[in-house]
Amino acid sequence: MWTGYIKAAIASLRTSRWRTTLTMLGIVIGVSSVVTIVSLGEGLKSQVLGQINRLGPDVITIRPGKLVSGPDGNSFNLLALLSTSALSDNDVATLKKLGSLQTVLPVNFVTSSAASTEAELNNISVIGTGPQLPQTLGLSTNLGDFFDDRAANEKVAIIGPDVAAKLYSIINPIGHTVAVAGQDFIVRGVLNPSSTGLLVAAQTDFNSAVLIPYEPSKEIVGGKTNLLQILIQPGPNVSPDQAIKDAHATLLKTHEGVEDFTILKQHQLLKLVNGVINSATTFIGSIAAISLLVGGVGIMNIMLASVSERTREIGIRKAVGATNRQILVQFFSEGLVLSSLGGFLGILAALLVNVAFRLYTSLDPVINWTVISLAIVITIGIGIIFSTAPALKAARKHPIDALRA
Repeated sequence: MWTGYIKAAIASLRTSRWRTTLTMLGIVIGVSSVVTIVSLGEGLKSQVLGQINRLGPDVITIRPGKLVSGPDGNSFNLLALLSTSALSDNDVATLKKLGSLQTVLPVNFVTSSAASTEAELNNISVIGTGPQLPQTLGLSTNLGDFFDDRAANEKVAIIGPDVAAKLYSIINPIGHTVAVAGQDFIVRGVLNPSSTGLLVAAQTDFNSAVLIPYEPSKEIVGGKTNLLQILIQPGPNVSPDQAIKDAHATLLKTHEGVEDFTILKQHQLLKLVNGVINSATTFIGSIAAISLLVGGVGIMNIMLASVSERTREIGIRKAVGATNRQILVQFFSEGLVLSSLGGFLGILAALLVNVAFRLYTSLDPVINWTVISLAIVITIGIGIIFSTAPALKAARKHPIDALRA
């Protein structure tokens, strides 16, 4: 019986294809947006957490702002990510004096532009850092090599693969100059592509970055520093907890007793990143889900208009024996087909967007089948809820009044 109603609903909707398409658009946009956002969030989380796991348990991150809260030290104030407090060159120098630390690696943001004789880029990160960066973050070069301690004060640069492709076209960039804030740096190496681009441990997309030694980076910004993070590693026979304790006490002194910084172990960094991505995904996904409600209202409006337009049809059907229940199911089926078809097309669109991200970006979205199943259930629910009123209105029409219309 339901098969017949569904076939009749499809035939009815096909008579007004343009109106049917516009009505479904809200559902399609809502479903595709939610599924895509969740897939991107899951993919980003998976890749970033994988990066952090590969850092090793002894890499400790120091960030500006008081991120950790709560007595257990495992609660996070995500608003502190917007903190205007800063880590300074004095913090780096003081930490380097600690015997319990074997690595103190500053990540100093310099500027967002660089140029060659061929082109100029304005959406990159120029970072001042130390020669220990490759070992600490697991980076490697495709061409040339990284600068070492002997070149720590020289104007040399390591560039990401995207920067190399855009600034130097088909030529080998090694030995050529890259201009940063009016100063020329000799390209010494080109990084291998990073699987996800952004490395949370250093807040930098190394595919689109120019890395220069820390000391020359300070000269560019007039001696001032804008440290995104400081990465530290404990020395031999020193536990991470002891290294954190020493670093915390030292920084508390240099900051005159104000704890406007956060020292994160690996598991805390994992939890922080997980929380940030989950919060962002939930917030953006909730906004996108509003279009599902808009789509539901659109279905109800078009169904009410359809009932008014087909009043005479309803009267004729009742006159030849159709029951209220049959009229109810007929219009109910049309609304259900509209919402279900919109949900199916929305899921298909989301899957195509995910494929495009895999082909053209370094991000690998993760298809969440639970979310897809939930989207199907929700679209069916929207069809049921927003088709009920128009279907009842159609079923309650008196056949004589309907025939007079």
